[in-house]
Amino acid sequence: MARYTGPKSKIARKFGEPIYGPDKALEKRNYPSGQHGLARRRRKISEYGVQLKEKQKAKYTYGLLEKQFRNLFDKASRAEGVTGEVLLQFLERRLDNVVYRLGIAPTHAAARQLVSHRHIVLNGKVCNIPSAMVSVGDVVGVREKSKALEVIADSLRSNTVSKYSWLEWDNTAMAGKFLNVPERTEIPENIKEQAIVELYSK
Repeated sequence: MARYTGPKSKIARKFGEPIYGPDKALEKRNYPSGQHGLARRRRKISEYGVQLKEKQKAKYTYGLLEKQFRNLFDKASRAEGVTGEVLLQFLERRLDNVVYRLGIAPTHAAARQLVSHRHIVLNGKVCNIPSAMVSVGDVVGVREKSKALEVIADSLRSNTVSKYSWLEWDNTAMAGKFLNVPERTEIPENIKEQAIVELYSK
């Protein structure tokens, strides 16, 4: 299973945002790593540079590599609606992302691992495909024999699913329902999706 396994604080500092969650290194040094990190901030970025940065930010945020991301973009460009918004909606509908948004896992990477290790059920059936698309009305939950897992219990103690209007969480069943596809204004990620569309349109 392909995924990014490199240094995470370095990526967070590159974008100046806590892409992988709270980061002490980013708080102390909110500028790109390397001996020219501070100087690099003063240099004007080209239009292409801005577009590339937004694409990379989206890839790292949702945990996709280039081929997966490009395939999803192509799918979004063929769908009805504004391509950039549809792309983000597709990213939000990925099973690993829904597991993360429901609070079952503390990070996108942890959510992906829970799915691939068969701890998650989709509509009552075990699904180990992180990229599986969740549809309106689908129920995503924790597998019965995985409900006692410490990582899941710890994550659910700080469950913040209530801030996402498109999800509904049942604490007793340890499952959540996907109520509707979120509008762009509801998606919290700071990504300029139009820049990504412009990049791929060249």
